[in-house]
Amino acid sequence: MDRVQIVHDAFVERLRKGGFPATGKPETTPELLISLYRSQCLSRQLDKTARDLQKRGQGYYTIGSSGHEGMAAVASAVRPTDMAFLHYRDAAFQIQRAKQVEPAMTEREIAWDMLLSFSASSEDPISGGRHKVLGSKRLNIPPQTSTIASHLPKAVGAAFALGLSRRLLPGAAQAEREGLVVCSFGDASANHSTAQGAFNTAGWASYQNAPMPILFVCEDNGIGISVRTPAGWIEAGFRARPGLRYFACDGADICAAEEVTRQAAAFVRTARKPAFLHLKTVRLFGHAGSDVEAAYREPGELAADEARDPLLTSAMQLCGAGVLSAGEALAAYTELGDLCAELADKVAARPKLRTGAEVAASLIPPPRPTSARNAPSPEDRAAAFGRDFALMDQPQPMAKLINWCLADLMLEHPEIILAGEDIGRKGGVYGVTRSLQRGFGADRVIDTLLDEQSILGLAIGLGQTGFLPIPEIQFLAYLHNAEDQIRGEAATLPFFSNGQFTNPMVVRVAGLGYQRGFGGHFHNDNSLAVLRDIPGVVIACPSNGADAVRMLRGAVKLAREEQRVVVFVEPIALYQTRDLGAEGDGGWMHAYPEPSEILLPGALGVSGDGKDVAIISYANGCYLSQRASARLAEEGIGTRVIDLRWLAPLAEEALLQEISECASVLIVDECRRTGSQSEALATLVAERTTLPFARVVADDCFIATGPAYAATLPSEDEIVVAARRLKERAA
Repeated sequence: MDRVQIVHDAFVERLRKGGFPATGKPETTPELLISLYRSQCLSRQLDKTARDLQKRGQGYYTIGSSGHEGMAAVASAVRPTDMAFLHYRDAAFQIQRAKQVEPAMTEREIAWDMLLSFSASSEDPISGGRHKVLGSKRLNIPPQTSTIASHLPKAVGAAFALGLSRRLLPGAAQAEREGLVVCSFGDASANHSTAQGAFNTAGWASYQNAPMPILFVCEDNGIGISVRTPAGWIEAGFRARPGLRYFACDGADICAAEEVTRQAAAFVRTARKPAFLHLKTVRLFGHAGSDVEAAYREPGELAADEARDPLLTSAMQLCGAGVLSAGEALAAYTELGDLCAELADKVAARPKLRTGAEVAASLIPPPRPTSARNAPSPEDRAAAFGRDFALMDQPQPMAKLINWCLADLMLEHPEIILAGEDIGRKGGVYGVTRSLQRGFGADRVIDTLLDEQSILGLAIGLGQTGFLPIPEIQFLAYLHNAEDQIRGEAATLPFFSNGQFTNPMVVRVAGLGYQRGFGGHFHNDNSLAVLRDIPGVVIACPSNGADAVRMLRGAVKLAREEQRVVVFVEPIALYQTRDLGAEGDGGWMHAYPEPSEILLPGALGVSGDGKDVAIISYANGCYLSQRASARLAEEGIGTRVIDLRWLAPLAEEALLQEISECASVLIVDECRRTGSQSEALATLVAERTTLPFARVVADDCFIATGPAYAATLPSEDEIVVAARRLKERAA
């Protein structure tokens, strides 16, 4: 049975019947009540139109908002300048907010824009036809797709950023200084570990009196796809949660919903603490797309929910209060339905994306104007570095050079914020951020709680609000606890917003293998596959301290000027490596590069000019290859070691040019045989050259601790043997 038609017919029949009982005069003005009701009607009619477009083959997968129209009241109770990270059922919120902006949008304009998204038109003002999303740059609503709570950590990050801007950016606009963040989601999503981490982080900050102006809105319709939420579960879990003020109301009562939301928002603005608004809703017409509720719900259950139709409740409220007659309420509903039907015929003919290049055009956002570099004076640098200032022309290991580079970057760019577990007072597990908190303060070098999702969410929120975050993930294996914050949120934001929204950042990750006597597979993780699989993300992986400095500067430049998401993987085992050949030779230490020296993607590092074997590698593999190269030279085998430096984007043309002078190619990859960079490199060599080649890679195995720490990883001896064999093949 067509439940959409059943609900529509019941609504029309009840309004035609009229005779609603009189109610008390609401405190909400008649003008606002009518505006809210029309927003609800437009949301409902857009759902009906989206279904019609799909039936005609002119619309695509969509998640409807029917039953959640009470979110119009939530939008009315907050400011249009408040950033809103929305649940995918919040069309009514976006419609009502569009009426609040200056100048206000007409209902025709609102419907047209949203239908462009429903029909996947390339003229869609938010995603450019890439997905049916709620979102608008003008309305301060970053786009959200069918997320399962993954937007909550970045909403918490954005709320924290508002507090931070009050302390670090004294010129911030008053609206931002008094602003809050709205974050809505469903009752089923509230159970997700990502959501629970976000609630915990917000409460953790609030408990310590750190400003956290966020209004969580849980739209409780009692069901997640087909699984029922236990009665009372949301209230039981959030009414007494530490650091989180609880408010509740019925979303079907727009007067009560508007009033309670105002109370909750006022608390958040005044106390600068988080609040949880428990909004009772109902889900109509199934979960999404082709979902047929009758397959898993009883007819009586469906009828009971449909009897709670919030649109009908709103009409009855307005009629009972004398704000509208039943005929006027029905006329508004019909008028907006006719408007949507008229626009649907036109929007279906609008252009669509056609080519891969068109789809991918928004992966990399357009460059943005940035403030000028704040070049620090020698006196400023001397004060910041203290006794280290006199040591900068002396060779140092990688960890020390990265530390100095971070300090220089923070002097140059006051918007840079470091954040991560243990990076402040302790200076990180390996001391890379030592003394930075003492020099720049706890607001710029933030010790976070132990939750990688929250660390990356904080970075996304900071990036969206004008800061340049450099979050640290303590070990590469820990990234897997939160990888979707990069894949599903940070990297996709410009893609789904057609480049209008960005969250620039440089994610520092200590990783890879070869640590002696420490760790095992959690502290020595030699897999970068999860990062290489994310479109648009830049991956840097230096092999020595001087390159690390130049590349980190390049990463910050990419983030500042091109709004890029950069992952900077630092090889742990090389942090303190000093020697290359003989003990005490200091061959792997470097002096601090001059502040003007910078490396960007495309720049390969080449050592040697031998033509027998070109060895392609990165990080620890470069170190081992350089050692092997010296041994091979003694045997008369000429090599050149090519340091990739940047793993994505790969400098393919420069690499092909470099190896073209050689007789063979050896790929040395410390990551696993399956899913490693070596697969792409081998494919490149095979497809674009006729050179013989071989791989030296890690086993498809986790890393052990103790004496076997390197047993599954490429060794210097293996590189030498492989190079000899290639020389023989090419002879």
